[in-house]
Amino acid sequence: MADGVLSPGVNLEAFSQAIAAIQALRSSVTRVFDCLKDGMRNKETLEGREKGFVAAFQESLHSVSRDLGELERLSNLVGKPSENHPLHNSGLLSLDPVQDKTPLYSQLLQAYKWSNKLQYHAGLASGLLNQQSLKRSANQMGVSAKRRPKAQPTTLVLPPQYVDDVINRIDRMFPEMSIQLSRPNGTSAMLLVTLGKVLKVIVVMRSLFIDRTIVKGYNENVYTEDGKVTDHATTALLHYQLPQMPDVVVRSFMTWLRSYIKLFQAPCQRCGKFLQDGLPPTWRDFRTLEAFHDTCRQ
Repeated sequence: MADGVLSPGVNLEAFSQAIAAIQALRSSVTRVFDCLKDGMRNKETLEGREKGFVAAFQESLHSVSRDLGELERLSNLVGKPSENHPLHNSGLLSLDPVQDKTPLYSQLLQAYKWSNKLQYHAGLASGLLNQQSLKRSANQMGVSAKRRPKAQPTTLVLPPQYVDDVINRIDRMFPEMSIQLSRPNGTSAMLLVTLGKVLKVIVVMRSLFIDRTIVKGYNENVYTEDGKVTDHATTALLHYQLPQMPDVVVRSFMTWLRSYIKLFQAPCQRCGKFLQDGLPPTWRDFRTLEAFHDTCRQ
């Protein structure tokens, strides 16, 4: 029949016949149990009752076997739907008669399986990463683990007084570096860091998180185009990341920045020269704080 298709691969007529075969099979099974329940009755002699019971039981079993065979035959004619795992209402997409031209449902099911697999592997990766302690620049800069402060809240909004205390402690740590804190636009802090007679650095902070930094020479105009050291400082901001302890991040960054106090005095650790193409070694290693020319560090 042309109209006997429920979905691609499903025969509607065979499907109706299979339902009827299931009902017939259930009736046959019921007769078997009825036969067992009634037992040997309505016979005058014991031998007659036994023969009657065996004949009725065999006939019932033959009926079950016949109906089961018919159901298996019809099940092969019914066929299979296009997909075996419909996703709620999206399963209606599998009823599209032009499935070969617009396979939306199969693509959706594939994306769903891929998403589940991705979520599973992401969970495994998260568990492995959480087993590793976050050993970043705090230890590498020589900060003792015993003296490390307790973890601070990860919220982006910290009390201004707390931010001021952290900056003041850092200012007292480095005599060669002076830090001036101001808040020109509300609670966000802006630091003007003067590193001896070498550099001036503008650090823009959101609470205790550094958003941007601009590095200029001591006598250089801060409104001119940014240079190499600014690019290196931006890279350092991306390296020193420890959201659980933002004060440690600021202290580590300031420790790295302080290494530029010998910008014009330290030779490159790779080539041993003070100047290359007219520039001093502007790169500082994040771990050792050693000086390198930008081309020598690679």
